[in-house]
Amino acid sequence: METLEVALGERSYPIYIGEGLLENDILLNKEISAKQILIVTNDVVAPLYLGAIEQALTDREQGSVILSDGEQHKTLDCFSKIIDTLIDRGFHRDACIVALGGGVIGDIAGFAAACYQRGVDYVQIPTTLLAQVDSSVGGKTAVNHSRVKNMIGAFHQPISVIADTNVLKTLAPREYAAGLAEIIKYGLILDEGFFEWQEMHMEALLALDAEALSFAIRRSCELKAAIVSEDERDLNRRALLNFGHTFGHVLESLGKFERWLHGEAVSIGMSMAMRTSCSLGWISNFDCERVDSLLLRANLPVAFEGLNPDKFLELMQLDKKAYAEGLKLVLLKRIGEGTVAAAPNNTILIDVIGAKAGN
Repeated sequence: METLEVALGERSYPIYIGEGLLENDILLNKEISAKQILIVTNDVVAPLYLGAIEQALTDREQGSVILSDGEQHKTLDCFSKIIDTLIDRGFHRDACIVALGGGVIGDIAGFAAACYQRGVDYVQIPTTLLAQVDSSVGGKTAVNHSRVKNMIGAFHQPISVIADTNVLKTLAPREYAAGLAEIIKYGLILDEGFFEWQEMHMEALLALDAEALSFAIRRSCELKAAIVSEDERDLNRRALLNFGHTFGHVLESLGKFERWLHGEAVSIGMSMAMRTSCSLGWISNFDCERVDSLLLRANLPVAFEGLNPDKFLELMQLDKKAYAEGLKLVLLKRIGEGTVAAAPNNTILIDVIGAKAGN
């Protein structure tokens, strides 16, 4: 087991990474010490892992909420189910919510923890690669609006993240590939050497090689923890972590949160951000092809079909990263160096969107 820390003063918390952590009763009881515990999970994860958590914490007052799986269920209605359960069971302010699942469960359970009695503790137990390397760390919690992803939310840090790499063996290949997108992101925006390592080890990652997987998860978490410690509220440097997400969130919205997984939409979004950076003269066409090649090797998409570029651009303006002075995009100065910049003129964006949409 490896342990990292997200350094936030009194709100600092550990990230545990290793095999068999869901079977480590000592660790679970140490990190989940509240007397009242509500486990939030979904109907895919619950049959696999809910029983292990319940068994480890048998001496507590427990409850559970099992939601339907999928981004389309990250809604205020499902958020209300969690709050209703907390109220119906008389949970106190010193209760703890356990988010057992992927990014959707982590986001919605964390948002419920942020809101219930103005804030209760929660623990992240991520069960997807994407959640282990990205969404479980950093305290961004949210639900989706019907038109825009993650528009309703709060910053609320967990008290612990427990990432059991054994659970990744039960992931569907498509879900696993979606997590690889976020790993690739970290190399592109922050660490050229990590990106080059990925180019050399992608087949090992696809084969779930334990050594390669452990390194990729640890390095991704190290990079994110450092950024969050520096800029918790996304006011400056943390915005780099949104590379590919402005484009990707639009794809998710237009696909009604069903057509693409989050990591798939981010993969296309990163390819679009690369092309935008190239249009500005910051990176070469060779760099774009190099990144597309790695994404395709990871079984991720780099283009889409059937979406109107003008509608796409309209939705981009609703993104959370749009300010009074205009839309901000995360682009690349070079591989390993991301930057936050004002969006280029609409002609460039329409050309990039149209090219990726096959128009």
